[in-house]
Parts: sequence; C-alpha cells; structure tokens
Amino acid sequence: MSDNQVIQNSGPFRAGDRVQLTGPKGKLNTITLEPGKTFHTHRGILEHDDIIGLPDASVVTNNVGVEHLALRPLLIDFVMSMPRGAAIIYPKDAAQILAQADIFPGATVVEAGVGSGALSLWLLRAIGPAGHLASFERREEFSDVARSNVATFLGHDPQNWSITLGDLADTLPETRPSQSVDRVVLDMLAPWECIDVVSAALKPGGVLLCYVATVTQLSRVAEAIRATGNYTNPDSHETMVRGWHVEGLAVRPDHRMIGHTGFLITARRLAPDTILPELKRRPSKTDFSDADVELWTPGALGERSVSAKVMRKRNRTAENGAALSKARDLDAG
Repeated sequence: MSDNQVIQNSGPFRAGDRVQLTGPKGKLNTITLEPGKTFHTHRGILEHDDIIGLPDASVVTNNVGVEHLALRPLLIDFVMSMPRGAAIIYPKDAAQILAQADIFPGATVVEAGVGSGALSLWLLRAIGPAGHLASFERREEFSDVARSNVATFLGHDPQNWSITLGDLADTLPETRPSQSVDRVVLDMLAPWECIDVVSAALKPGGVLLCYVATVTQLSRVAEAIRATGNYTNPDSHETMVRGWHVEGLAVRPDHRMIGHTGFLITARRLAPDTILPELKRRPSKTDFSDADVELWTPGALGERSVSAKVMRKRNRTAENGAALSKARDLDAG
C-alpha cells in the first residue's frame, strides 16, 4: 500500500481535501479546500484557511458566529455527492455486491460498465493493492468522469485499475486470458449478451454477478445463465434499507426508506465439462416467445441519455476535483 493511500483519510485537513460541513440545521455541504477561498451561505462566510490544519471532526465558526461541523466524507458520502456521468450503484447495493460476489484482497475483478466510478471505488478498496480491477465502458465521457472521481477520492490514479473502452463482448477476450478472472460484476442493460465471453474468462468456482433494474431483465439474464450449462443455478436478491429515528423514548421507523434500486443475480462458474445435477422441483412457466424477447431489448427498455453540455460540465467538475486532490498529496510529500 502506498503512502498516499495511507494518509488519504487521516491527519489534519490539507489543501485539496474534500470536507463535509454540517450547519446548525443539519444541512450538508461538501467543499474542496483551497487556500484563500471562502464558503458562502446565507448565514455568513467561512474561510477555507480556517479549516486547513485543523484535526478531522472539528467545529469551525464563520464570520457571524455560526458553527459548522467539519468532517472528511466517508466513501459512502463521497459517492452520493460526486459528479455523475451515469447513474451510480447505491451504497446498499455496493455492500451486497462485495458480499455476494465475495470480493477479496488480491482478487482479479472484471467490472462492466464503469458508469461514474462509484462501484469501482468500493471494488478497489476491497481488492487492495495486490488485486487488479479491469473495468470496461462503452462511453468515453463516462470513463473520463469515473477516472476523475476515483482520483479525487484516492488522491492518485491507482496502478491496479484499468479502463478499456468498447463492448465487453468484443474487448474482454482481447484483454483477459481464459480462466484468469476471479469475479465478474456486470452493470449493463443487456448482460445476457456477454455471458459466453465471461464464461471463458472466469476461473472454475469464480463468481458472476449481474445488477439489473427490472424484472424482465432479471428473468432474461437468469435464463441465459442457465442455458449455458456453465454455472450453478443463479440466486436473485433485492435489498431494501429502512432507517430508524431514535431519540430518547421516541423510537420509530423513518417515514422514508431506500426501496427498490435494482436486483442482484449471482452464479458460480462450473469446472469445464461439468454437468450440474438437475434440481427436482415443480414445473414452472419458463418459456418465452420472440415477442417477449423484444420487450427485453435495450431499445424497448430505454437508456437514459445525458446531454453533451451537461456531460462537459460534469467532466470539468470531476477533473478539477481530481487535480486538487492529486496536488494535495504531492504537497504533503
């Protein structure tokens, strides 16, 4: 582990650090510390220089006496506030991905697509410096935002992370040898199109995990996994998180919760020429027609697009954060 990785989230605040400020009414604001800069609210001005050099978790006072709690954002805080190209995988699902795919230190992991880099950060933390994360993304503007977000949080470009542009079905066989990958995580519109190349890359016993948003996608990918004969029977899960209000004797569930965001489906790669014993179960409706398949196509499902103008703005924000974060660690050295 490099010195940069060790000091990133500890010690006094430094120029280039991202700081989460909590005001008297609980409102959160995240800023990047720059010497000579100020943070303005409708209740006064806070000098960045007043924060630089303070210990983490300090209380700072602005020019009119309003107090703010200053904390370094946790990874869960950072991914929810970072610039986005594509929608992110929520922390509740990222945690389940790490658990269900059994992401371990030193693992070789394939991820597609990279989106805005939120899941990449969780995976990089889990595999450690001895592992390798190979990410694949079709859209260059998304990969640019992801690179900058990862560099912003870590303070450097990780040497054990690569991003390959292009379709996974075409690029994975060119970049990863057969049976060289421990885990594959697919976050894409039509993961069933990549099952064959993933099967070739995975080691026997390796885990395939797919993150999909709709029940039609879930059904389609499950049947595609079964049809290969290369995997154990897939398991499907959905995670919901509900917070609780706890204050004295006032203990009750929160009125709001994080409900459906997506489904996780996992299966393990069988050894070559292995035939999975058939499960004895009641007959179910497993057939589907061409019309059903048409409903599952990317065109029918739809893919959210982000305008070029918005992407350029988000890219500039992400790149600026990455530059400040890298400069901070260079100054610290």
